[in-house]
Amino acid sequence: MSEFELLTGTAVGIKVKDGVVLASEKRVAYGFYLLSKSGKKVFKINDKLGLASAGILADMQTIAKIIRTELNLYYLDTKTAPTVRAAAKLLSLILFQSRIMPYICEIMVGGVDDEGPHLFVLDPAGSLIEDDYAALGTGAKIAIGILESEYKPDMPLEDAKKLAIKAIRQAMSRDPVSGDGCDILVISKEGSVEETIRF
Repeated sequence: MSEFELLTGTAVGIKVKDGVVLASEKRVAYGFYLLSKSGKKVFKINDKLGLASAGILADMQTIAKIIRTELNLYYLDTKTAPTVRAAAKLLSLILFQSRIMPYICEIMVGGVDDEGPHLFVLDPAGSLIEDDYAALGTGAKIAIGILESEYKPDMPLEDAKKLAIKAIRQAMSRDPVSGDGCDILVISKEGSVEETIRF
């Protein structure tokens, strides 16, 4: 089984004028073997920043711990919060340093800073792309079709949340390693809200 066959699950991210929505389904699978129905693949890093990912759960959890720790150290040193771009670039460097033995996950970094909302997509080797919306994992082909047909940059944050849920739900209906509900992180300039939905 290649490392890219292990990028199981589905995660989506949507950036709109008022914030960012990150969402992922909850099924944890190794290939087509179901390990758990309650995996958490969306991680709140701080009040204005989060990650969503697809792949090996242990690698996702490790990446979330590393970036949370590094950003806390940055804050203690500078007394300022890093921008979303700076956090994504730091994560890109961490992934690139591990490219020989990579973390087997695709990651989205989303958040809001003084420049507004941002969404960045990273692959296991650390490539970094900013986008308005994205889908990762084995269900990405289905989810991206939903996002492309219904996304509008000026849509309200609540509508973006509904669109993310719809994209995850449609991916779950066709991808056997995606399922068992949806974790959502909604980030705005007021802060962030986490929610779990069971289908």
